[in-house]
Amino acid sequence: MNITYTENEIDKIAKKVIEKAPHKTLLFHAAMGAGKTTLIKAIVKNLGVTAPGNSPTFGIVNEYDNEKGDLIAFHFDFYRLNDEMEALDMGFEDYLNQDAWIFIEWPNKIESFLPEHSTNIHIEIIDMQTRRIKMDL
Repeated sequence: MNITYTENEIDKIAKKVIEKAPHKTLLFHAAMGAGKTTLIKAIVKNLGVTAPGNSPTFGIVNEYDNEKGDLIAFHFDFYRLNDEMEALDMGFEDYLNQDAWIFIEWPNKIESFLPEHSTNIHIEIIDMQTRRIKMDL
């Protein structure tokens, strides 16, 4: 899947990602400020999460539940990791064993621990309003 979009179309793109993703683990590759968190927030909203999402850069992981309290997703931001072993220290493998969507920003920081069944999503900045998403299917 290769689509160019603007921020006004983010909900449509989020729905398409959910529909097309062959796995519930999504790896987001993009430059700082490209819109990884914006897209993830739109995806969790479309999965039924009502609480607003934000980037877990400082906390490393956010957990998302729906209004019934059912676990929906985990959102990891590994930008600040200095060593991939830090992911193991925080119990990353335990998160992977849950029946939830997993969204990972900066997956290159933990390459040794990425699940085999995951989907790469690359976001490219075209201009201030426009992005291109490429999702490996």
